[in-house]
Amino acid sequence: MIPGVTNRRRFSDLSEQQVLALAISSEEDDARIYRQYAEHLRRDYPASAALFEDMATEEDGHRRRLIDLHKTRFGDTIPLIRREHVAGYYARRPVWLIENLGVERIRDEAAQMERDAERFYRTAAARTTDADTRKLLGDLAAAEAGHTDRAQELAETHVGDDARDAEERVAKRQFLLTWVQPGLAGLMDGSVSTLAPIFATAFATQDTWTTFLVGLAASIGAGISMGFTEAASDDGQLSGRGSPIKRGLAAGVMTTVGGLGHALPYLIPDFWTATITAMIVVFVELWAIAWIQNRYMDTPFLRAAFQVVLGGALVFGAGALIGAG
Repeated sequence: MIPGVTNRRRFSDLSEQQVLALAISSEEDDARIYRQYAEHLRRDYPASAALFEDMATEEDGHRRRLIDLHKTRFGDTIPLIRREHVAGYYARRPVWLIENLGVERIRDEAAQMERDAERFYRTAAARTTDADTRKLLGDLAAAEAGHTDRAQELAETHVGDDARDAEERVAKRQFLLTWVQPGLAGLMDGSVSTLAPIFATAFATQDTWTTFLVGLAASIGAGISMGFTEAASDDGQLSGRGSPIKRGLAAGVMTTVGGLGHALPYLIPDFWTATITAMIVVFVELWAIAWIQNRYMDTPFLRAAFQVVLGGALVFGAGALIGAG
């Protein structure tokens, strides 16, 4: 037996009263979710927040119509039945899993919510025998199906071209602060800081396997250190730089990648082949860093290239001299 599943009822076994109760609780949940989205977006995306407030208001209207029908048919006492009580019923992802993924992801999630609700109402309408209930459920299915158009109308009302451009600028800035800046810092740190230990070991031992192990250890160690440092340095609440976990992950992974890039060539048994390959990889890494700075940070390419290549050359030279000595 699968834990929890045996305690759920199949949708086909629900009475019409229970189907109405399920629809009422589902509308309550969806309205609450939309209001949470609105609250989350209010500061940076006020136009989209207004959009979700209006969608929540529409869900409230659906709930009231369902409650009125329940009172007419079954009285004032509404059974407590929720999504998690019904086997196979569509589930809503927790808000905290969605809200940190950006405004477009939230809009996509809202669209999926409407499609799920439409399918539920069509299925429920098909199995009811009461004419008024069937009519209301069919009307709600049509309303949910039309919510895509309604959402477009609301978006045109609340999210005009100027507002959308402003929101896109905010989203881009947040992406830069949360992912690009920590990732770029990690890539620079991993690519440059590991040059000295890797090439010092290479020229000192001329043993490719030993050099690879040193590079692997230096890369992973630097990645862990950089990731924890980034995550612990700022919780993002005041600076607006976003989740410390995301920033730490970006910094840690890119630091490790930056170091592994010129450590992996030392899996090649021949020392000079491995070393020349590693030097080529270093050149590519440094130019990639300069391109990212130019592309996302608006740093002039030649200046970025000069800074990165000069720094890398100095660290490489230090490692080579120490290893040769």
